[in-house]
Amino acid sequence: MSTDITTLYIDGAWSAAAAGGTRTITCPADGTEVGVVSEATTADTERAIAAAKRSFESRVWADVPAAERGDLLLAVAAALVERKEEFARAEALDTGKRLVEARIDMDDIAACFRYFGKIADQHPGRLVDAGDPTVLSRVVREPVGVCGMITPWNFPLLQAAWKVAPALATGNSFVLKPAELTPHTSILLLDVLDGLGLPAGVGNLVLGDGAEVGAPLSTHPDVDLVSFTGGLVTGRRIAETAATGIKKVALELGGKNPNVVFADADYEAALDNALNAGFLDSGLVCSAGARLIVQDSIAERFVDDLVARAEGIVMGGPFDEAAQTGPLISAAHLEKVTEHVRRGVEAGARLRTGGHRGGPEHEAGFFFAPTVLDRCDAENPAVIEEGFGPVITVETFSTEEEAIAIANHTEYGLAGAVWTSDRGTAHRVSRRLRHGTIWINDYHPYLPQAEWGGFKMSGVGRELGASGLEEYTEAKHIYENTEPAVSGWFPRTH
Repeated sequence: MSTDITTLYIDGAWSAAAAGGTRTITCPADGTEVGVVSEATTADTERAIAAAKRSFESRVWADVPAAERGDLLLAVAAALVERKEEFARAEALDTGKRLVEARIDMDDIAACFRYFGKIADQHPGRLVDAGDPTVLSRVVREPVGVCGMITPWNFPLLQAAWKVAPALATGNSFVLKPAELTPHTSILLLDVLDGLGLPAGVGNLVLGDGAEVGAPLSTHPDVDLVSFTGGLVTGRRIAETAATGIKKVALELGGKNPNVVFADADYEAALDNALNAGFLDSGLVCSAGARLIVQDSIAERFVDDLVARAEGIVMGGPFDEAAQTGPLISAAHLEKVTEHVRRGVEAGARLRTGGHRGGPEHEAGFFFAPTVLDRCDAENPAVIEEGFGPVITVETFSTEEEAIAIANHTEYGLAGAVWTSDRGTAHRVSRRLRHGTIWINDYHPYLPQAEWGGFKMSGVGRELGASGLEEYTEAKHIYENTEPAVSGWFPRTH
């Protein structure tokens, strides 16, 4: 048993896994060792849930004034700014993403904590007109309780922040389980919270694989809400198991996002952003514009230019200043993306560029070249299925109605974009696209004060914005009769 690796944070203390398990984390860019962390078991998760339950029932955090809870989140934001380089390097090493991208992520994470810190005390509830001057009726928002949080490997700390910040703002306790391949920034976050004096048991961290460590967060009776960001298959399983216990569930399950380009769009801006939409962060973005839908009158030129630009993208590791994109996360994911492209070509798509691993200089990592598949139809598996890699499929349309139909022809509904110089077209199309975020003449920006989430198979619930805060609360109606009296409904018998 290993007792010197103490990277689980449970009930206010760092500890080793109960069974002594450990996991070695390696950088997907070159296979070098990043660190060794504790590998928890179900018993560790259950211990963390018990600690969260005790802390919530004690009201040690829930009864702290909302403004003070907000102050702690503002202090977290300040700590992230102060320790930005440390956090960014940890994120870059775990994920393989370029350091410049990890630094941007840290700015976004600090902004998230700052936003929820500022609005923590701005949702006191509302008064209800009961139609009777002797009655005071109000609806209040109260913390939901113990929150289980399961986060992915592509944006490890960002996705954790989207959950941890509103949960703490509203007075909950939580158990966080990050993806087993990318734990280090979550460890650093709990270190910050510990240093700021978060009461024991309010925040807990368990590390390990989903089946062993994450599963209890959706099945344990003492977990009141489970928030998951990840793949559709796992999300379905979590929803099914959480339903048995009638838990609140928030699911963000990815997307197959359309990027619609009309012929009258600003050509250079649309082309540049089509590259960003599909290849930013190696395409490992749930809202990536993997489905390029171009008006047929400009399609041939547009795709030719896209391919030429894609072939110039430089791949490299986190600290390669010449690199413009990084690796995938693992050998298994590399195989998944390779198979995704193979099946697309087999179904009739034309491979214009990419479709292979990186060159000899990338053999130590899990690199996959930026890939463009054109001549795709709506039923091609590369169009239908979320490949989650640097792969853009191309479909074409003639009319506005056809563009809308193609863009909505997906079981997902997370995000999408429309490019046109006609504002009427832009607003008509954006109103009819069945996706949770629509960009007009842009791609990828998001705001912590604006809700994020999807339609259809992209999940349920919302993160960020006022709705993201309310996900971590329950509504309670309090009806007060200020002049109590005998009702007289049942007659007195004596």
